[in-house]
Amino acid sequence: MKITVFGATGGIGQEVVRQALDAGHRVTAVVRDPARLSVTGERLEVFRADLSGPAGVRPAVAGRDVVLSGLGARRRADAGVATRLTRTVLGAMEAEGVRRLLVVSAAPVGPEPRGAGLLDRGVRGVVSAVLKDIYDDLRAMEADVARSATDWTVVRPPRLQDKPVSGRYRTETGGFPSKGRFVGRADVAHAMLAMTEDAGTVKQGVGIAY
Repeated sequence: MKITVFGATGGIGQEVVRQALDAGHRVTAVVRDPARLSVTGERLEVFRADLSGPAGVRPAVAGRDVVLSGLGARRRADAGVATRLTRTVLGAMEAEGVRRLLVVSAAPVGPEPRGAGLLDRGVRGVVSAVLKDIYDDLRAMEADVARSATDWTVVRPPRLQDKPVSGRYRTETGGFPSKGRFVGRADVAHAMLAMTEDAGTVKQGVGIAY
């Protein structure tokens, strides 16, 4: 496949780029600072852009089979970037007629896990309150994605960890795995790549956790 990755210098984005190249795909990594991208490969194109508007990134998505995005705030002060930057991606995709899109959101933005106990509900409530601005941003981003003409999938992980890819995670389309509190960034990337050709995840939110 021909894949474009936004947020390619982030923890999940770099894993998407690395694993996609390892799987033999052609990858375009859209970055603001190429020096922050540690992944290299013969099938990798590094596309420098600031995502200030759709016109500047149309060449990065033109003719691609799928777009994956790890765009989002890295700290509370950055709340708002997920919505703003994803609108640029959507505009470029719609202009070029590229339909398949997968984006990363967060577990608290989606449905409560099945059978959630008092502890899980309490932790979820505290985290949602502390990171309210970031989650409001992600909710707005999800709403924009859902209104778009793309064949979208929203991937919602819980607390992220830096662990090697294992493939031993659970996913739940339209919900969230019970008692799922952690997942590795590499496994989120692994799941996103697996979902690119999974019709059952189109226009769905998918919870992922160990």
